[in-house]
Amino acid sequence: MNQSAVQKQSGIKAMSEQSLSVVVYSLTIVVVALVAFLIYFPQTLAFGKIDVSMLPVLNAFINGTCAVLLTTGYVFIRQRKFKQHKTVMLSAFILSCLFLISYVTYHSQAPSTHFGGEGMIRMVYFVILITHIILAAGIVPLALFTITRSWRGEFSKHKKIARWTLPIWLYVTITGVVVYLMISPYYTH
Repeated sequence: MNQSAVQKQSGIKAMSEQSLSVVVYSLTIVVVALVAFLIYFPQTLAFGKIDVSMLPVLNAFINGTCAVLLTTGYVFIRQRKFKQHKTVMLSAFILSCLFLISYVTYHSQAPSTHFGGEGMIRMVYFVILITHIILAAGIVPLALFTITRSWRGEFSKHKKIARWTLPIWLYVTITGVVVYLMISPYYTH
């Protein structure tokens, strides 16, 4: 690449590896801290009486759609359909961002919902929920690094991290739907 082309690069493509890491991890800390705060202190940021009762079903729909898009993106990359792969993976990322906005909105406005199941189903629910929460926090930097690697044209690094990102992201999206289905009978409206 000639010097004028290098000088024209800006933003993420021009960032050093260290700067990129600082941005990704800082963003991860902000997102995870905000979600944790809202889980432990629901309705803290509530303003007025906004009906958010439909957001959990919307969030489950978004998660399910993301799972389909991620699977489709995997199929496309295996078929070497790079443009289609990029389109569906960016769509999954955008939907995940919309999910995050909806999730934060819901938990800032609605009271906590507690799982009412008993016995073995309660243990199953909490195993799924805890693994979902831990991996959802972990997927934030993984997804950001995976996308930025592609954006920067670092395809060998993209491929290397995507091998971890895809199965974890899929697990998070699928278990998001499962958690919703298991806790939905206990929502109060």
